[in-house]
Amino acid sequence: MDFRLADKADLPQLKAVYGKIIYNMNKNNIQIWDEIYPCEIFPNDVENGCLYVMTENDEIVSAFALYSSNAGKDYVEWENKQSKALYMDRFGVNVNYLRNGAGSKALGFAVEIAKEKGAEYLRLFVVDINKAAINFYIKNGFERAQGIYEERIDDDLILHEFGFELKI
Repeated sequence: MDFRLADKADLPQLKAVYGKIIYNMNKNNIQIWDEIYPCEIFPNDVENGCLYVMTENDEIVSAFALYSSNAGKDYVEWENKQSKALYMDRFGVNVNYLRNGAGSKALGFAVEIAKEKGAEYLRLFVVDINKAAINFYIKNGFERAQGIYEERIDDDLILHEFGFELKI
């Protein structure tokens, strides 16, 4: 599998891949993403040079964004709050590649990038109802931080997110 920064030419395929991910999540009663998020954020991620894709034969297998900060970072108790960290966002795996190690391989790439950028931790947030993602991150060595970040989407929707981190 190949791994690289995403570019504008990837956006239509990303939207299609994430459309299937969202459909699969909804089917499993994990209704946290929609036609707006995360797909409408991808152009900004590309412009900022923060969106990465893993491909096989020109098909996007996985994607994620890496940023030096996150809106929820001060709402949980990290192991070492002062250490340099990168925050992974919008992590997704093409539904055609689920349960074959592609997600763990993509996480490995994220860890390598974080190391190259001098980070001591890779951190992320997971909505509390996304048990499959929580189990996946724990299986891959992430530890849950104490506390919950409550992300207000609108007056009727607040997402309760757990922080996870991996010391690298």
